[in-house]
Amino acid sequence: MSIFGKIVGGVGGFIVGGPLGAVLGAAAGHAYDRMREEGVETYGPEEGVKSGATFERANDAARQMAFTVAVVALSAKMAKADGVVNREEIDAFKRAFRVPPGDMAAVGRLFDQARHSPDGYEAYARQIARMFADTPQVLEELLGALFVIAQADGRLHPNEVAFLHRVADIFGLPPRDFERIRATHAVGDADPYHILGVPPDADEATLQSAYRQLVRENHPDRLIAQGMPPDFIDLATQKMATINAAYDAVSRRRLKS
Repeated sequence: MSIFGKIVGGVGGFIVGGPLGAVLGAAAGHAYDRMREEGVETYGPEEGVKSGATFERANDAARQMAFTVAVVALSAKMAKADGVVNREEIDAFKRAFRVPPGDMAAVGRLFDQARHSPDGYEAYARQIARMFADTPQVLEELLGALFVIAQADGRLHPNEVAFLHRVADIFGLPPRDFERIRATHAVGDADPYHILGVPPDADEATLQSAYRQLVRENHPDRLIAQGMPPDFIDLATQKMATINAAYDAVSRRRLKS
């Protein structure tokens, strides 16, 4: 079963607590209520983890589900940032994350529930920031996913940029990293130096060090081990390809100079 099937089936609301669990429980509706009536065990009031022998398994599940719900919820809130909720942004979300056809309607309910929720997007961002405070690379991946959605209509509205800046601030990502992530997910050609996070006059040692660190931190297997759901592997693989292409482009430029 995909991560989307798990969260919309009512399971996620009993693993993820806090604002993200609330919007998920509301979207799951009768499935969530039925599980509660049957006494299905929950995994904590805030970040949603269980102590004891099953802590590690529950924690992994909570992190994967929280990541997924956060992408949906923050995408829904961001879709209102430019004043227009357009079909392209919703369709882009479904394409980018390969939502299984059988889960489309339920994910749409979650999207709509988050869009109309009285909770501000900051509450969702703060909860996910706490859960992944020890793995900022996963938070980068989530911010990158939001960039993909924001640019689904071919442009990045100033209000969307402000939204993404605020989310990055809550995530604890510095401005330099924000610009690097923005360049990595830009529509069209982006400056390869921006993607690698180094200035054009960086020496060879600095360039190679930055590249190797990005490759190490953004390897899909590492991100999945840190809590990113395997369902988002395409996004991570595409990011790695962009980093590699940027390094190749800079290397070619330097050979010609």
